[in-house]
Amino acid sequence: MTASVTVLVADDHAAIRAGLRIMLETHGLVVVGEAADGEVAVRNAAALRPDVVLMDLRMPGRDGISATREIVERGLADVLVLTSFDEDDLVLGALAAGAAGFLLKTADAETLVQAVAAVAAGDGVLDPRVTRRALAAIVGAVAPASETDGAVAVGLTAREREVFDGILNGLSNAQLGQRLGISIPTVKTHVSNVLSKLGARSRSHAAALVRSGEVRVRGEA
Repeated sequence: MTASVTVLVADDHAAIRAGLRIMLETHGLVVVGEAADGEVAVRNAAALRPDVVLMDLRMPGRDGISATREIVERGLADVLVLTSFDEDDLVLGALAAGAAGFLLKTADAETLVQAVAAVAAGDGVLDPRVTRRALAAIVGAVAPASETDGAVAVGLTAREREVFDGILNGLSNAQLGQRLGISIPTVKTHVSNVLSKLGARSRSHAAALVRSGEVRVRGEA
């Protein structure tokens, strides 16, 4: 279901914005605005409150990572990064800033539309072409939690641990609900609680915090 999903397209190339608008609207998504740089993206996200900001990373003026961080921190929208570049620093920077997804611009229309709908529904998306490298970079960046000084211990209930294990395995809300035998609204509540406890901006950010050793999850009495 994409008819009610609203999108803000942020890219410094007018032709790309126009092409994305046509692609998204052809598949039933509603493009409510555009932005040619990060500063305008933040301003328009605040004014238009789209469900998803489709964010380029390298733009003149304010870059996409900085804009993503502010949009997520202010709760203006979820952010799906769409970029031509797959360097590790860009992938990790975008995820650390709170992006809910990361796709390369070579993704086809169906993949892009499905990714926007998934992010709008509260799920995370990571292009398969960067997933393994991103996880390897996260794991290698910091020593494991048991060897890391100053790791923050966070207590999760048994159900929250089950939900978080699903997040680490890339399960969607629907898949989590099916696995645990609970409704999607209940899944969303548990996901929200987990993110809040971990101090994470998104599902991918939560996974990164734990895999990097910054946060150690423990049982909660």
